[in-house]
Amino acid sequence: MSYDRDAAPVWPGLRLLPWEGEGGKPCFLSADGAVSVLSRLADEIEAEQLCDGADVLKGAVAVLDDGKAGEHALRLALRATTQAFGDVLRIADSRGARLPVAADGGQEDGERELSGEPCPVKST
Repeated sequence: MSYDRDAAPVWPGLRLLPWEGEGGKPCFLSADGAVSVLSRLADEIEAEQLCDGADVLKGAVAVLDDGKAGEHALRLALRATTQAFGDVLRIADSRGARLPVAADGGQEDGERELSGEPCPVKST
Protein backbone atom coordinates (compact mmCIF):
# COMPACT_ATOMS: atom_id res chain seq x y z
CA MET A 1 0.00 0.00 0.00
CA SER A 2 1.29 3.44 -0.82
CA TYR A 3 -0.47 6.67 0.04
CA ASP A 4 -1.24 9.09 -2.78
CA ARG A 5 -2.53 12.45 -1.52
CA ASP A 6 -3.95 13.24 -4.95
CA ALA A 7 -6.08 10.07 -4.95
CA ALA A 8 -7.42 10.63 -1.41
CA PRO A 9 -8.80 14.15 -1.18
CA VAL A 10 -9.97 15.34 2.20
CA TRP A 11 -13.78 15.45 2.37
CA PRO A 12 -15.48 17.38 5.16
CA GLY A 13 -17.39 15.03 7.47
CA LEU A 14 -15.56 11.93 6.26
CA ARG A 15 -12.63 10.23 7.96
CA LEU A 16 -9.88 8.88 5.73
CA LEU A 17 -9.24 5.36 7.01
CA PRO A 18 -5.75 3.88 7.38
CA TRP A 19 -6.36 1.17 4.79
CA GLU A 20 -7.24 0.96 1.13
CA GLY A 21 -10.19 -0.59 -0.59
CA GLU A 22 -10.33 -2.69 -3.70
CA GLY A 23 -7.94 -1.48 -6.36
CA GLY A 24 -6.03 0.71 -3.90
CA LYS A 25 -8.85 3.24 -3.59
CA PRO A 26 -9.12 5.25 -0.35
CA CYS A 27 -11.72 4.24 2.23
CA PHE A 28 -13.75 6.75 4.19
CA LEU A 29 -15.97 6.62 7.28
CA SER A 30 -18.68 9.10 8.13
CA ALA A 31 -17.11 11.04 10.99
CA ASP A 32 -20.27 12.21 12.73
CA GLY A 33 -18.53 12.37 16.08
CA ALA A 34 -19.84 9.05 17.35
CA VAL A 35 -17.28 6.46 18.39
CA SER A 36 -17.92 3.25 16.49
CA VAL A 37 -16.25 -0.14 16.30
CA LEU A 38 -14.82 0.84 12.92
CA SER A 39 -13.44 4.16 14.18
CA ARG A 40 -11.82 2.41 17.18
CA LEU A 41 -10.27 -0.15 14.82
CA ALA A 42 -8.94 2.69 12.66
CA ASP A 43 -7.50 4.36 15.79
CA GLU A 44 -5.73 1.11 16.77
CA ILE A 45 -4.31 0.60 13.28
CA GLU A 46 -3.08 4.21 13.16
CA ALA A 47 -1.38 3.75 16.54
CA GLU A 48 0.33 0.58 15.27
CA GLN A 49 1.41 2.35 12.07
CA LEU A 50 2.96 5.19 14.08
CA CYS A 51 4.85 2.73 16.30
CA ASP A 52 6.00 0.82 13.21
CA GLY A 53 7.16 4.11 11.71
CA ALA A 54 9.26 4.86 14.78
CA ASP A 55 10.87 1.41 14.51
CA VAL A 56 11.51 1.85 10.78
CA LEU A 57 13.14 5.22 11.46
CA LYS A 58 15.53 3.63 13.98
CA GLY A 59 16.38 0.89 11.48
CA ALA A 60 16.95 3.36 8.66
CA VAL A 61 19.24 5.47 10.84
CA ALA A 62 21.21 2.34 11.75
CA VAL A 63 21.63 1.42 8.07
CA LEU A 64 22.70 4.96 7.17
CA ASP A 65 25.21 5.01 10.04
CA ASP A 66 26.69 1.69 8.89
CA GLY A 67 29.45 2.59 6.44
CA LYS A 68 29.55 -1.02 5.26
CA ALA A 69 25.84 -1.23 4.39
CA GLY A 70 25.40 -2.33 0.82
CA GLU A 71 22.97 -1.26 -1.85
CA HIS A 72 20.48 -4.00 -0.93
CA ALA A 73 20.33 -2.89 2.73
CA LEU A 74 19.91 0.73 1.68
CA ARG A 75 17.11 -0.15 -0.74
CA LEU A 76 15.30 -2.18 1.92
CA ALA A 77 15.63 0.65 4.43
CA LEU A 78 14.40 3.21 1.89
CA ARG A 79 11.44 1.01 0.88
CA ALA A 80 10.39 0.55 4.53
CA THR A 81 10.88 4.27 5.20
CA THR A 82 8.75 5.38 2.24
CA GLN A 83 5.98 2.98 3.29
CA ALA A 84 6.04 4.26 6.86
CA PHE A 85 6.16 7.88 5.69
CA GLY A 86 3.13 7.28 3.48
CA ASP A 87 1.25 5.86 6.46
CA VAL A 88 2.16 8.87 8.59
CA LEU A 89 1.05 11.31 5.85
CA ARG A 90 -2.27 9.47 5.56
CA ILE A 91 -2.77 9.65 9.34
CA ALA A 92 -1.86 13.35 9.38
CA ASP A 93 -4.28 14.13 6.56
CA SER A 94 -7.04 12.10 8.23
CA ARG A 95 -6.56 13.70 11.63
CA GLY A 96 -6.03 17.19 10.22
CA ALA A 97 -9.32 16.99 8.33
CA ARG A 98 -11.11 16.24 11.61
CA LEU A 99 -9.72 19.23 13.51
CA PRO A 100 -12.36 21.75 14.53
CA VAL A 101 -12.58 24.89 12.43
CA ALA A 102 -12.47 28.25 14.16
CA ALA A 103 -15.89 29.86 14.73
CA ASP A 104 -15.09 32.63 12.25
CA GLY A 105 -13.95 30.05 9.71
CA GLY A 106 -10.46 31.51 9.83
CA GLN A 107 -7.17 30.18 11.03
CA GLU A 108 -5.04 30.89 14.01
CA ASP A 109 -2.04 33.11 13.31
CA GLY A 110 0.83 31.17 11.80
CA GLU A 111 -1.23 28.10 10.84
CA ARG A 112 -1.26 26.75 7.32
CA GLU A 113 -4.53 25.67 5.81
CA LEU A 114 -4.88 21.93 5.18
CA SER A 115 -6.30 21.12 1.80
CA GLY A 116 -6.60 18.26 -0.58
CA GLU A 117 -4.47 20.21 -3.03
CA PRO A 118 -1.13 18.72 -4.07
CA CYS A 119 1.94 20.18 -2.39
CA PRO A 120 3.58 22.88 -4.46
CA VAL A 121 6.74 21.78 -6.22
CA LYS A 122 9.78 23.70 -5.05
CA SER A 123 12.63 24.28 -7.44
CA THR A 124 16.19 24.08 -6.17
